Amino acid sequence: MPSTTDLERQDAHDPAPSPSPSTPVEEKQPGPSIPSIVSAEFSAERGDPLDWNGPGDTSNPRNWRLAQRVFHTALPALQCFMITIATSVYTPAIPFAQVRFGVSREVAVLGLSLYTVGLALGPLIAAPISEVFGRRAVYLVTLALLLAFTAGAGGAQNIETLLICRFFAGAGGSAAIAVGAGTLADLWDTNKSGGMASLFFILAPFLGPALGPLTGAYVIAEYDDNWRFSQWVILMIGAPILFASLFLKETSKAQILLARGKKTGTAVPVPNAAAVLRRSLIVALGRPLRMMFTEPLVGYLSLYTGFAFAMMFSYFGSFPYVFRKVYGFNSKHIGLAFLGLLPGFFLAVATFAVFDKTLFARAREAAGGKPAPEHRLYAALVGSFLLPIGLFWFAWAAREEVHWIVPVLSGVPFGWASLAIFVGFPSSLLPRTYSSGIQLSVTTYLVDVYQAASSASAIAANGILRYILGAAFPLFTIQMYQGLGIPWAGSTFAFVSLLMLPAPWVAFKYGKLLRARSSYHTNAA
Repeated sequence: MPSTTDLERQDAHDPAPSPSPSTPVEEKQPGPSIPSIVSAEFSAERGDPLDWNGPGDTSNPRNWRLAQRVFHTALPALQCFMITIATSVYTPAIPFAQVRFGVSREVAVLGLSLYTVGLALGPLIAAPISEVFGRRAVYLVTLALLLAFTAGAGGAQNIETLLICRFFAGAGGSAAIAVGAGTLADLWDTNKSGGMASLFFILAPFLGPALGPLTGAYVIAEYDDNWRFSQWVILMIGAPILFASLFLKETSKAQILLARGKKTGTAVPVPNAAAVLRRSLIVALGRPLRMMFTEPLVGYLSLYTGFAFAMMFSYFGSFPYVFRKVYGFNSKHIGLAFLGLLPGFFLAVATFAVFDKTLFARAREAAGGKPAPEHRLYAALVGSFLLPIGLFWFAWAAREEVHWIVPVLSGVPFGWASLAIFVGFPSSLLPRTYSSGIQLSVTTYLVDVYQAASSASAIAANGILRYILGAAFPLFTIQMYQGLGIPWAGSTFAFVSLLMLPAPWVAFKYGKLLRARSSYHTNAA
């Protein structure tokens, strides 16, 4: 069996070793990313790529009616939102599940953590499968899996069943996170009209977890503190989405052209699905881990964005503990406290827009349309200061003599920072071959640095670390607050954020040097 490295080189269409730092690479054309492996197979067997019948081809999803494209954009976005809200909607149910099954809080919290681990692992498998069998099939099958395992979790009669079902619900249902960006790229030219469509996918991984505690708390309270309704509400949201998804059409270019060729009797070479899938899975699983440990830009920035993202998951433990202990909040009030994050998210979006239209636009003009990727880090530079501000604010504002709105408002700089550090706006530089397997909620910096050949793996590495840290933090947050007290437990997280503050600044100043030393094809600007 060929090694992962061999497959990476074959996938990147780069038979020669990576160039040394001194070797000019401006003229080197990056090969297709992992998600375009099927298209590469078609090209290899046919000798020329299958393509549309001109720019006006009605089979091209970008030429569909506006209403049809909006429908095919809205459903994956709703699926992505539902998948992420299902993460934290379980949080208010933890004390009730703990009593019902007679387990410790740490064991009950695993229902949150294992679901999050599933979100980290599922996309690595779903993305390659979508390239072989199409996006529509993956949406339908994985959404059905999510609902089926969620129903199993809701009906669980023991803690083992609950935890197993929660893990497989996350892993099985994470397809929208994996292939949603591919659908978006199929439907819209992000350089022209896809910016607003991208916004839904950018915000979903943050809005979902922020609104989950509120949703779960009100539903559980409405039904006599029955924790099972934290799972039933997911079914109530997901069932209509699954029904509407039956009307989705295929948007994958390779699958559309293959189906059209069969319908018209045109001789269309069919790639070996098993071989393509095997190679896709090996590269998709192996390369992200390799890049995480061998590429400083990927490892360092992934650790930083993962910490910022995981801090929101730590709030699933710290918010209930702090607001109940200090202010006597009930579950519904605690859920409302999470709304303090939302203004920060929208301020982050505004920050991206301002930098995109000013500093980045000037850099792009000065560089003749090819600015250095480091110019994508302006929002992260701002967020690096806002993150410790928000964390210190929450740590020291939660006192009985201070009104409850003050610690709630600490969510504004925190939400602002967490999204600003993590995302680029409006993802207009996503490569056209970047057709699936990647969620749009990523730092466009890594996309710009590693381009089409390796950006898929760089973002996959980022996603793995992000969700793994998100799964881990709730397991020890309460213990920290009980052992250190509210001010110093919160300050511990804030001090860590201060230690990591230089991450985007280091990338901004030394990014070009680190890119030159990379063993992968990188942007030479």
